[in-house]
Amino acid sequence: MKLYRPATILVGILFVLIGGLTRLATPEHVFDEQNIMISKGTIGEPLQFGKEASITVVRVKLVKGVLEPTASSSEKPIETDGIFVAVEWQTSRGPEKPDTPIATLTSDSDAVFSPIAMIYSGIEFGAAGFTVSGSIVFEVDPTELQGLTLDVRPQQFWNVLNRKVSVDLGIPSEESAQKLIDNAAEEYVLPRSETRVSS
Repeated sequence: MKLYRPATILVGILFVLIGGLTRLATPEHVFDEQNIMISKGTIGEPLQFGKEASITVVRVKLVKGVLEPTASSSEKPIETDGIFVAVEWQTSRGPEKPDTPIATLTSDSDAVFSPIAMIYSGIEFGAAGFTVSGSIVFEVDPTELQGLTLDVRPQQFWNVLNRKVSVDLGIPSEESAQKLIDNAAEEYVLPRSETRVSS
């Protein structure tokens, strides 16, 4: 009868220990999302992300085309059959760097939209004591604007307690969504990220 090799046994013990430590970190909520505390708010409200960091949605714009900040006057904007939603944000942090933020938009009907891949846009944090501002752009189905919410969660390897930010983008009805679509700008130049000393 062939016995298991000592290395195989050690690997098995290691996985058991890791599973036990994860369960100790979040004793009752290991396999669901209840280990993530959700900070809910609206535009203009700083919301806690991680231990000492915050994310604020400054404004939201609906646009028909998007241009890189380095685009020349002759370049045509990226266009869509849907609508682009540009979310302008501001972040700040404490001494500890927060996890990388992953952002999505979710509608009332649970449709989920990711940032567009054609250009670089995202949410980021600067050094401790500094505030960073920028913009993130999503391509959205115009019929899914009602109740649109920005969700920002940490990109985690370990299943430990953390915070998720959920921001209501202020589109309560189909009528308000249609008004925003009707008034959408033809193009939006993605602003460069700016870093300044926190006040």
